[in-house]
Amino acid sequence: MLNTILPLLLFAALGLAVLGALKRFFMWRRGRPAKVEWLGGLLAMPRRYLVDLHHVVERDKYMSRTHVATAGGFVLAALLAIAVHGFGLHNRILGFALLAATLLMFGGALFVAKRRRNPPARLSKGPWMRLPKSLLMFSASFFIATLPVAGILPQGFGGWLLAAVLALGVAWGVGELFLGMSWGGPMKHAFAGALHLAWHRRSERFSRKDGGGGRSTGLKALDLDDPTAPLGVEKPSDFTWNQLLGFDACVQCGKCEAMCPAFAAGQPLNPKKLIQDMVIGLAGGNDARFAGSPYPGKPLGEHGGGPHQPIVALQGKALVDADTLWSCTTCRACVEECPMMIEHVDAIVDMRRHLTLEKGATPNKGAELLDNLIATDNPGGFAPGGRLNWAADLDLPLFSEKRQADVLFWVGDGAFDMRNQRTLRAFVKILKAAQVDFAVLGLEERDSGDVARRLGDEAVFQQLARRNIATLGQYRFQRIVSCDPHSFHVLRNEYGALGGHYRVLHHSTFIEELLRGGQLQLGRHPLSRERGGKVTYHDPCYLGRYNGEYQAPRQVLAAIGIEVREMQRSGFRSRCCGGGGGAPITDIPGKQRIPDMRMADIKETAAELVAVGCPQCTLMLEGVVEPRPQVKDIAELVAEALLEPAATPARQPARRELAQVQ
Repeated sequence: MLNTILPLLLFAALGLAVLGALKRFFMWRRGRPAKVEWLGGLLAMPRRYLVDLHHVVERDKYMSRTHVATAGGFVLAALLAIAVHGFGLHNRILGFALLAATLLMFGGALFVAKRRRNPPARLSKGPWMRLPKSLLMFSASFFIATLPVAGILPQGFGGWLLAAVLALGVAWGVGELFLGMSWGGPMKHAFAGALHLAWHRRSERFSRKDGGGGRSTGLKALDLDDPTAPLGVEKPSDFTWNQLLGFDACVQCGKCEAMCPAFAAGQPLNPKKLIQDMVIGLAGGNDARFAGSPYPGKPLGEHGGGPHQPIVALQGKALVDADTLWSCTTCRACVEECPMMIEHVDAIVDMRRHLTLEKGATPNKGAELLDNLIATDNPGGFAPGGRLNWAADLDLPLFSEKRQADVLFWVGDGAFDMRNQRTLRAFVKILKAAQVDFAVLGLEERDSGDVARRLGDEAVFQQLARRNIATLGQYRFQRIVSCDPHSFHVLRNEYGALGGHYRVLHHSTFIEELLRGGQLQLGRHPLSRERGGKVTYHDPCYLGRYNGEYQAPRQVLAAIGIEVREMQRSGFRSRCCGGGGGAPITDIPGKQRIPDMRMADIKETAAELVAVGCPQCTLMLEGVVEPRPQVKDIAELVAEALLEPAATPARQPARRELAQVQ
């Protein structure tokens, strides 16, 4: 009886799954065209899944091993079940192989069930709660049905009643796992996720051969010369089709939610729900059945839309409220944590572009800032002629006079802020102490355009970028160094699309290079570990997650005798200060401030000082009400440890200290 029923069930489920896959593919294709390597992507997909994706999944050892057992066992069991029970290849070796695969899958499913008994708040529930039962039913049914094939039990054992029970179990299992991959349900992520890896919007994320994944963090440029191209994303169908595919791959694990600073602060953003809202918009419907955490302060069931309807309505309800988009600090914590490698920040900025460029709906002081950039080339609206007032007594070399230098020091808009002028002066002191051949653009420098681009004003960004590129093209230099990770990132990763290709370094990386070269003579800082100093270090998002620089700042601090007391959330899991993405400008209220949360992280280390490497981080953390630890830039700390040339003939202490941390 089973020999008749099982092939019918398997091939019926496979046929319906193929129909569902076609339906789903055409649903994704509602999006705009995108260039992908069709065959090359499919051929690369297994490696991207087994290496690059699991490089992220492996951070959670429990789920990594669970996923290997469950997913690996299912793939093997499904293929062998089709061969053995579908095509009737009743071979004992194949039978034992299928038994082993189902046992592996069953073991993994038990751990899935254990995880779901008391799931963390970040995990979506609803249909996901039935997945462990379906996995267990699939593996158990096929295990028992395969025992006669392996010769362990006689053919036809148990009679028609057992055969009927097993047939029901197989129907349940293949219905959830086969049909669910293409028609919808928890297993949808397996089908969409595999194709998402094959045709990912940022295929360069998989470019490194060492298995660690590449790094691609620069925003994609809009073609402002194409009158047919939409200015940002108004409706789901304005996304590229492979972006829509990426949204559909979401496994709803909530790791992005757990890391999002805006969600933790009670602002109306949950990156997991945002991605699910895009899926709802793709298929049509509302969010009433969403089984995870809602946006803080926004109940479920009040938002909905369709593929050709606006995502954001300035009046009334749509898929998403505007303040959800403006809550994002663009810190990329969500992207860094996502095991499916979904690009949340790209989607948010794409939708912001429509609101800014088409609707002129940048909130709070956003419109004023953009007007200032147009009128004065800086976001604060300061008179451009004051850009070098902070250095009136420093006799800075100018490119307009020198024409060439080894280093172009990109000052940034910290030049107009009295607090960050101290950082700039400290770094100039370091450059001069190391006898670096450098110069500045002076009054020729304009804002890098970072904040304009994050607020969605691609036109202002490209205008500023092209003018800066034209200015830089007049002079000869080897590299650009900046104390501002935001300017550093834009110059390094986003000017290239507009023709500006440069070697750009953050000042911490450059100082570390000077130390390795023995060009700086440093003593021990007053807060060195020998003197009982307690210092922690805050990783800026645009230096760490965006550009992968975590070690250089710590090596520099070690070279002046400072031992870093690491925060629980440091490195690639560092909590954002709240200053990126124009968040201080749009100023969406929440239950608490993000910098206050970060200062709480700092206080847990009992540090008396927090070292930073970003002017935005300095301003946000110093804006926390005292009492709190001091905040100083790495350049300030190094400048305080500089020795006069005659004070010591040897450079070995700093170099030896540096070697110890490498």
